[in-house]
Amino acid sequence: MKTTHKIAGARAIYRVVRAGRAVLGRNDRDIVVRGGINYELDLSQGIDFAIYLGNIYERQTKAALRRLVSPAALVLDIGANIGAHTLHLAQLVGPNGRVIAFEPTDYAFRKLTRNLELNPELKARVTACHCFLTERDADLVPAAIYSSWPLAREAGLHAKHLGREMRTEQARARSLDSVLSELADRKVQLVKLDVDGFECDVLRGATALLRDVRPIFVMELSPYVLEEHATSLDQLMSYFIPNGYSFYDERTSRPLPSTARELARMIGDGAGINAIARVD
Repeated sequence: MKTTHKIAGARAIYRVVRAGRAVLGRNDRDIVVRGGINYELDLSQGIDFAIYLGNIYERQTKAALRRLVSPAALVLDIGANIGAHTLHLAQLVGPNGRVIAFEPTDYAFRKLTRNLELNPELKARVTACHCFLTERDADLVPAAIYSSWPLAREAGLHAKHLGREMRTEQARARSLDSVLSELADRKVQLVKLDVDGFECDVLRGATALLRDVRPIFVMELSPYVLEEHATSLDQLMSYFIPNGYSFYDERTSRPLPSTARELARMIGDGAGINAIARVD
């Protein structure tokens, strides 16, 4: 389903929920417990609202992570946003595991930090990095990146996925290989990668990880956002295929086409599919 359709449905439900909460004298801010995790939420935001509605944000991805993540593993959450997957991953790795979470926007990193503070036992397993992953540590950081999906209609939203760009004033540029050389105390088992078109920037700085460690990747394949950043699905796949990776449907585990043209035809314009990339 296209993101625009998901947001349209969420907007309709949000209007009803907001009206009901207003009758009870409650606003869009709330602290809730979902799946044993505490979250501080702003219900006017798409990710937050999906968590509020019974923890339905990216349920298929959560199910895939439950299948794939091992206790005591080191896993990465690249594009952590408010921590919806970060905290779930911290549950999955257990007290002897570690999560390194990356979020470049000041807005989402503040929310991630707050949600970690609300879960001190899980916070102890997480290292949160306020950085933009790219090829070299000295590279420039984009001034703003999409990390907000408001449910109220606003001007200036992305034409297809309806996101809003948020500032990255406090973020540093880092390469993933560089960060891991400092922070990794064991091999990375899994990477959740969701960076809305910046995937190739991340992968350019992950040469050693892809060549030597070859962890499982759980990621979205969305050609149109790649093209908006002057990259392509073909380029993204070029980081994986030479290193022995194959792509599989996240939900069914069925093999996906091994060429960018076939994959793009399957996905369609303005849409994306969730995939698992792994070395068999």
